[in-house]
Amino acid sequence: MKKVSILFLIILFFKLDLYSQQNTNLLFHWEDTTLVGSSAYNNTYNEIWGLNINGSEIAIIGSTAGTHFFDVTDPQNSSEIAFVAGAYTGPGVIHRDYHDHNGYLYIVCDEGSASTLQIVDISNLPNSVNTVYDSNNLLNKVHNIFIDTATTKLYACATGEAMEVFDLSNPVNPILINTYNDVGHVHDAYVKNDTAFLNCGNDGLRIMDYSMVNSTSDSPVELASFTSYPDAGYNHSGWLSDDGNIYAMQDENHGYDVKILDVSDYSNISVLATFSSGVDPNSMAHNGIIKDNLLYIAYYHDGLRVFDISNPSNPIQVNSYDTYLPNNHISYRGAWGVYPYLNSGNILVSDMQSGLYVFELSASTSISEQNSKARIYPNPINSSFTINNIKATKVEIMDVFGRKVRTERLSQDINTFEKRNISNGFYFFNFYVEPRAYFFFRNFFFLKGIDQFFDAHFASISYVH
Repeated sequence: MKKVSILFLIILFFKLDLYSQQNTNLLFHWEDTTLVGSSAYNNTYNEIWGLNINGSEIAIIGSTAGTHFFDVTDPQNSSEIAFVAGAYTGPGVIHRDYHDHNGYLYIVCDEGSASTLQIVDISNLPNSVNTVYDSNNLLNKVHNIFIDTATTKLYACATGEAMEVFDLSNPVNPILINTYNDVGHVHDAYVKNDTAFLNCGNDGLRIMDYSMVNSTSDSPVELASFTSYPDAGYNHSGWLSDDGNIYAMQDENHGYDVKILDVSDYSNISVLATFSSGVDPNSMAHNGIIKDNLLYIAYYHDGLRVFDISNPSNPIQVNSYDTYLPNNHISYRGAWGVYPYLNSGNILVSDMQSGLYVFELSASTSISEQNSKARIYPNPINSSFTINNIKATKVEIMDVFGRKVRTERLSQDINTFEKRNISNGFYFFNFYVEPRAYFFFRNFFFLKGIDQFFDAHFASISYVH
């Protein structure tokens, strides 16, 4: 009985750890405890951005003091390599935002009244940066920006106007070409080839055509207005899939779900799925980015959350890391931003209270759900065991200390193996699709001696006797 109790405690510990860190490895973390936090949310940090430049990978994070540049090419040996003081600094700073284009980084802030727009020459990174524009002649307060690199236009949201659009043909001399005020507020935008997806706060989603907008006298054409949908609240931000058919958006309200929209036909936009992190009824998503078939979300208190949307009607949470440990979801704290476009595949996350994170995702997450119905029986295992209904090519059997005790090839849907060389105890079955990608499955298995089901998020669990 004593032995079983010890094993049970180990399993419980493992379960709790998996909930906070699902298939995600922390490679680097930075915070500066000398920096002042904001008076509103006690957040020291805000937006995250990244660069692949001159053979290096650069992380950019905003703080109440300004903009910090880190060389994260070798994550374990990352270091701050440059800093640009904010045009406005101190406890009044909550927001900064970033986008880069053509060797320049564009920086804005939603607080203060002096020098909101900063343009920084980043072409010499990782060696140095050079601020080439620092003025409030064009802009004062700006909440978010987005640059359509195909058309060299910068979209500045919530500037005092709903949105302003600038020509970046001369990257250090932006020229105002349009002011959009057909809605009261544009919080954020995603723009591709002159088609702008506008997240309009309480006015929902607007899709606008800017292809014919070349001067202040031109007006964009509204392609769609989408205001009635499940959990419609404050439409905060969104991101378009690579093929342009799927749009994921977050309404910034406690307890509201993320939405996956089919936008392949602007005249018939539909909601394919709504979903959440599943952590707390008051959980709230902040910023999300789609890359390939994955949706990366900075989920405030719930940290980094990654969803496989290869089947957009049924998103599956496949990676997570809780960057904010306090269990208080009725506030605006935790993970702010995420950046998944580094060449290495490493993921950048900014947490409002704890700073910069660099993560490695340790599992492939583009496996459809029809492959995730693995069954191991009998459970508990006796002299032999069978694995069926699975499309993996290999299984590794691990003990509770993470030691690999056995590897088996999987060649068909039903595979039977002898118990040989496995002593009594709990074991985790990790399923692989070769050559490199691996994945884990969510299944329920009954454990001998424990009168309850165990939710194994990442590996099937069996008891051997």
